[in-house]
Amino acid sequence: MPVWNLGSVNADLVFQVPHLPAPGETLAATDFKRGLGGKGANMSVAVARAGSSVHHIGAVGEDGLWMKERLSGYGVSVDHVAELAGPSGQAVIELDAEGENRIIILSGANARIDVFGLDEILSEAQPGDWAIFQNETNGLLDFARAVKARGLPLAHAAAPFDAEAVAPLLEHLDLLVMNEVEAAQLEAATGMTPAALPVADVVITLGAKGALWVGAGGEQRFEAPKVTPVDTTGAGDTFTGYLVAALEQGLDMADAITLAQKAASVMVTRLGTADVIPLRDEL
Repeated sequence: MPVWNLGSVNADLVFQVPHLPAPGETLAATDFKRGLGGKGANMSVAVARAGSSVHHIGAVGEDGLWMKERLSGYGVSVDHVAELAGPSGQAVIELDAEGENRIIILSGANARIDVFGLDEILSEAQPGDWAIFQNETNGLLDFARAVKARGLPLAHAAAPFDAEAVAPLLEHLDLLVMNEVEAAQLEAATGMTPAALPVADVVITLGAKGALWVGAGGEQRFEAPKVTPVDTTGAGDTFTGYLVAALEQGLDMADAITLAQKAASVMVTRLGTADVIPLRDEL
């Protein structure tokens, strides 16, 4: 069954630098690449490369038709990716020699998705399908309500983190994926620990320290595979896309997390975002 993903589509403009610049510092880049990115696009590609069907719901601007074509080439359905006037989403990424990054985002077309069309799009969904979304588009609550009206399980990646955006979504979610910093920010904003959230399953990614699953059975910790990172950009998106695909395919949560960790661990050994997300047989 397919996964329905309301998500961003960005042009990733990656500047490799000797170190992340300090305020006011002018720094010469050592290399530059343009690639397909955006948390939504990354997750759609990850779902497809994990072996599941995925429908991407989003928008690109007049400068973004190449991104729509590339998504399609990676096996993602783009029937519901609108083409709008104005710029597409853009991400300017500074990547240092240690694989750490700093990112500036322009929402562009991602913030102008037609929320009134979501009900019609999701009318094509069937029982057993999954849905997923992130915080890089408009229409989050509209999408959550439309998904739950059809009885589909719903996963949310709470990034980029915004407490005001996440809080009203919690009651609609079946799965919430956050990193360690986002989990701390959400607890500070809501006063609720991950175990107290009204969400059946909460998965917290811990980078090199692994992942933590908080569910009905309590907490379970997962150790991360040991690798030497080259670029951490997109690793969390790869993890989430693989996790949702694995759950859609019928794996239990523990096995799904283990598979997602393997995918993220391979991802950090590569330079790039959506274009270099690993295929399942590479894991």
